[in-house]
Amino acid sequence: MAPTVLHLRAEDKPLEHRSALTPSTTKALIAAGFKVNVERSPTSPIRKRIFDDSEFEEAGATLVSESSWVDIPSDHLVIGLKELDETKDFPLKHSHVTFAHCFKNQGGWEKALGRWSRGGGVLYDLEFLQDDKGRRVAAFGYHAGFAGAALAIKTWAWQLENPDGTPLPGVDEFTDGKGYYSSEEEMLEQIRGDVARGEKIAGRRPQILVIGALGRCGRGAVDACVKSGCEDILRWDMAETAKGGPFIEIVEADIFINCIYLSEKIAPFVDMNSLKTPNRRLSVVCDVSCDTSNPNNPIVSSWLLNSKFVLKPKLTNYSQSTTLTLYVPRSAGRIAIQLILF
Repeated sequence: MAPTVLHLRAEDKPLEHRSALTPSTTKALIAAGFKVNVERSPTSPIRKRIFDDSEFEEAGATLVSESSWVDIPSDHLVIGLKELDETKDFPLKHSHVTFAHCFKNQGGWEKALGRWSRGGGVLYDLEFLQDDKGRRVAAFGYHAGFAGAALAIKTWAWQLENPDGTPLPGVDEFTDGKGYYSSEEEMLEQIRGDVARGEKIAGRRPQILVIGALGRCGRGAVDACVKSGCEDILRWDMAETAKGGPFIEIVEADIFINCIYLSEKIAPFVDMNSLKTPNRRLSVVCDVSCDTSNPNNPIVSSWLLNSKFVLKPKLTNYSQSTTLTLYVPRSAGRIAIQLILF
């Protein structure tokens, strides 16, 4: 019997350096009897895979051309990380394992799912892969929260150093053009420097509120704050949010980091009225869930995307994770809020 063929595709998204398979998992899959084909990494710096092609080859994989998955036999299983290129609409005949972001009524879900329906393929969405106890098997956890919190702290310090509203540049400008940090310590050393400069201007370090602090993402966010030297942290979870928002405590903190997994509609965490409080210090919102087009999102849909603000997207990359930063212009002399969708 011929082995099942797994085909790791190159990622489409700019500044996406991560990989759905690592060389070590590739080696384990081959040992288990699978054949693994790996598309060569894009050569462009904004899409280059974090692992070298040679590492996959040494693990026993066969290197194939980028984007070759389109023409492979229909019984080969295509593996990827993030959703496919949204500008293309040809029918999908293969089975795909990936995060498609389309099962919770996100924007464009009909078009995304329709491609598999028209082509006869199958989508195995990693977000809904569960074990026999109903727990998610694949999730962006600890390190998503860790990297998101670090970027939020950097943004707080940047605002203080740039009171004219100049937006934070892409992280490639802080990492010698790479767009990611080579190690946790390299990132933390830089963030500690950001905190020190921000503290010198503000006379204090930021207060940070983390919702979902007991979960995987939340623990990562809290650890990043502590390791960066920011220990004034409000650690919130289900008990603190049970009464329902909006929460004035969010507005009175400098940084708000949202780490909840969104599965149903809940009251907004913040709204336009709560932002008008005279005690507002909030200037950075980091949404690690990054489910921006989900109609149940308690942050974006409730007070940003449905507001009259003009949103200016800027793609950045942080510690092997893709981040979309939306800059909200200043209004009536108040400090701008920068929303980080992680």
